Amino acid sequence: MEDPADTRPILIIPYMWIGDFVRGHTVVRVLNERWPNRPVDLLTTPLCAPLVDYMPGVRQGITWDLPRSRLAVNRQFGLAKLLRERNYGTALVLPRTWKAAIAPALAGIPERVGFVGEARFGLINRWRWGEKRLPRFIDKNASLAQPDGAPLPPEWPVPQLRVPPGEVARWRQANGLTGVTAVALGPGSVGASKRWTYYPEAARQFVEKGLEVWVVGGPGEKAMAQEIVAAGGPRVRDLTGNDLRNGVLAMAAAGVAISNDSGLMHIAAALGTPTMGIFGPTSPYLWAPLNGLAATVVQDKSILSCQPCQSTICRMNDHRCMRDIAASDVVAIAQRVLSESGARATT
Repeated sequence: MEDPADTRPILIIPYMWIGDFVRGHTVVRVLNERWPNRPVDLLTTPLCAPLVDYMPGVRQGITWDLPRSRLAVNRQFGLAKLLRERNYGTALVLPRTWKAAIAPALAGIPERVGFVGEARFGLINRWRWGEKRLPRFIDKNASLAQPDGAPLPPEWPVPQLRVPPGEVARWRQANGLTGVTAVALGPGSVGASKRWTYYPEAARQFVEKGLEVWVVGGPGEKAMAQEIVAAGGPRVRDLTGNDLRNGVLAMAAAGVAISNDSGLMHIAAALGTPTMGIFGPTSPYLWAPLNGLAATVVQDKSILSCQPCQSTICRMNDHRCMRDIAASDVVAIAQRVLSESGARATT
């Protein structure tokens, strides 16, 4: 039994990729259930910071930008000073890297929980073992929020993102978007092998069926968005940009979201928007959202024995796992999803 009088705040050091950051909300929910009187904070990068505003059960985000490619000692000391001022009792260090554990140790957080990895002796003082025996990424992360040695539950709490309806309405108005049902497309991903290439043709078909199309993503997807707009015409909107909040609101307002295996897929699913995930080289079992998808679009594995390969470059079948998924099939599935969900037009 946990001490109900314990009110010391808890800090989570999550993975900072967008999809993994969204998955981290499961860890928040496990901690909320285990210690209902202990506030939970999340360390975040400026990129992921808008997500914290929509995560129930999180007291606040600690925004700090640590470079991925170097140690940045001065930045680590600055973060440690900030953490020390907040008097955390526990830090959960989800990444198994040495660098992720430095600031919590320098801050003197009494309990620092994490898996054995990268010789973090002295940085982590509540070791966990058996990471490689855990089947999924979410199992590895959420088990750190449980008592040491506790069995995995049959199901984890699913990530949640909650956007106030008024905020969605204001976003629509600011962007001049009508109440017509919209299909949100997420054509980007980390790794080109996970990108389905027929979004322009799908956009054209959606427009022909009277739907609006929104292309959502970061600045790296701008060129893809322009190609999709050119194929679909004026009813296709390029909503890519630097602010992740814009992507969250677009996914919240859409009638259906269609995405590669990417952070936007996890955002849409956590919002409760009917979400279609297109999978090629990656496994839906390992990487699909816990929330469940309205449809998982994947090539027949009996045709491609190499799938899923988890590789960033196709070396066997000329990327057939993605190329053989036809735009007409995706459009037909999306229409069925819209029909079953009641074709949400406005929120």
